[in-house]
Amino acid sequence: MGITHIVLFQFKPSASSEAIQDVSARMLALKDGCVHPVSRRPYIRSASGGTDNSIENIQNGITHAFIMDFESVEDRDYYVNQDPVHQEFKDIAGKILEKAQVVDFANGVFK
Repeated sequence: MGITHIVLFQFKPSASSEAIQDVSARMLALKDGCVHPVSRRPYIRSASGGTDNSIENIQNGITHAFIMDFESVEDRDYYVNQDPVHQEFKDIAGKILEKAQVVDFANGVFK
C-alpha cells in the first residue's frame, strides 16, 4: 500500500529568498537523490511542492508544502529514519526552518 508523505515548512524570518529556494530545490531533488540500499535505485515514486497561495488565511505561518509518495511503509520508514541523503537534507534545512510539520497517510485508510 502506498504512503503519501506531506511536509509543511515555515522558514525563519532571517532566511533569505535564495536559501529558501535552495532548500525547496533540494527537497524536490530527494526524489532522484535518495537511493534504496538494496535495489540501488531511487525509491520515491513522486515529489511535488510549492509556495502556499491559499486565500483562506489559516496557514498558521506555513509557507511551503511538499508531497512525496512512497510505494510502501517500509520505503517511507527507511527514508525518514536511515536514508543518508535525507538525513543530510534535514541538517541543511534545519538551519533555516522555524517549523516543519509532517503528515503521512495511506489513501482511504481511516482507522
